[in-house]
Amino acid sequence: MMDQLISRFPEQLIEALEIGENAKINAHTTDINKVYVAGLGGSGIGADFVKEFIRKDSPIPYTIGKGYSIPHYVDENTLAICSSYSGNTEETLNSFNQMLNTGAKIVIISSGGKLIEAAKEKGLDYIQVPGNWPSPRACLGYSIVQQLFIMHKLGFIDGSFKQEFRVAIDLIKFDNEAIQKAAKQVADRIQDKLPIIYVTDRMEAVAVRLRQQINENAKMLCWHHVIPEMNHNELVGWTEKQPDKAVIYLRNRDDFKRNQVRMDINQEIISKYSDTIIDIYSKGNTLIEKAIYLVHLGDWISWYLSELKGADAVEIKVIDFLKSELAKV
Repeated sequence: MMDQLISRFPEQLIEALEIGENAKINAHTTDINKVYVAGLGGSGIGADFVKEFIRKDSPIPYTIGKGYSIPHYVDENTLAICSSYSGNTEETLNSFNQMLNTGAKIVIISSGGKLIEAAKEKGLDYIQVPGNWPSPRACLGYSIVQQLFIMHKLGFIDGSFKQEFRVAIDLIKFDNEAIQKAAKQVADRIQDKLPIIYVTDRMEAVAVRLRQQINENAKMLCWHHVIPEMNHNELVGWTEKQPDKAVIYLRNRDDFKRNQVRMDINQEIISKYSDTIIDIYSKGNTLIEKAIYLVHLGDWISWYLSELKGADAVEIKVIDFLKSELAKV
C-alpha cells in the first residue's frame, strides 16, 4: 500500500495547490512579526521544508516547535500554525490550547479531528485537507503547500512557489522510472547497513525526511548530520573501520562552493573507514524542485528497503503501543 501512496505524490501536490488556492485566510487584527508552527512527525516535517524554502524571501522569522509547550514569545503579533494530519496529535493539541491565550493569529492545517472541531467552534481560520490517506507521513505535500499558501495570503511571500511546484510535479512524473531504478539500486547497497545521511545546511529537511522514512517504512535505525556543522564534531568520530555503515550524501550541483569542497574532503576521509559511500544528486533548477525530487527519490528508497527487509511499510505498532500506554496515564 505504501508504494501506492508514494506513487500518488505528484497528484497529491496538484490537489494541494488547488486546496491552497481556494483557502480563505483572514488578515490579523495586529501586525505579524513572526511565525511559530506546532507539529510533529509527518505533519511537522512540512514546516522544516517551508522554513528552508522561504529563508531568503520572508521578512519575518519562521520557527518550529515539536513538543508540548510553546515559547513565551508567541503573542498577539505571531502567526501560529498548528499542523496535525489527524487533528488529534496530543502534543499539538496541548500547544494549540496554550496559543488560545496569547492573542496570536491561529491557523489550523488538518484533515479533521479535535483541531478542526475547535477551529469551527472558535471561528479560527483553517485549511482542511483530504482525510482518506491511511498514513500521515505520506501527506507531506499537503502540509508544505498549505503553509506556503498561508504565508502568501498574508503577504509575506510572493506566489512564485506555485509555478516551482508545477515544474517539480512534471519533473518527478517524467523521471519516475529512473527515480525508482535509482532508489532500488541504493536500497540494494544499504539494506544490511546503518545509513548515515549527510547534506548541506540549506536542505536539512530532505535528510530528516529520508531518515524518518527509513525509520518508519523500513523499520531501520538511521541518522543524519549537516555540513558544515558536522565538520566541527562528528567528523572526528570517524577513526575506525565501520563496515556496517553506509554513508549517503544528498547533493546539489549549486550548493555553496565551500560546502561542496567540504563534502569532497569528507568523502576522502570517511572512505578510509566505510566501503559504502553514495552520492545522490538532485535534479531541477530551484530549491523547491530539487527538494521535491530528492524527497520522492528518498521515499522510494525507503519503500524498496521495506521490501528487502520484509517489513510492513505502513505498520507502526510501536507508536500505537506508546499512545495506548500514554492514554492510561
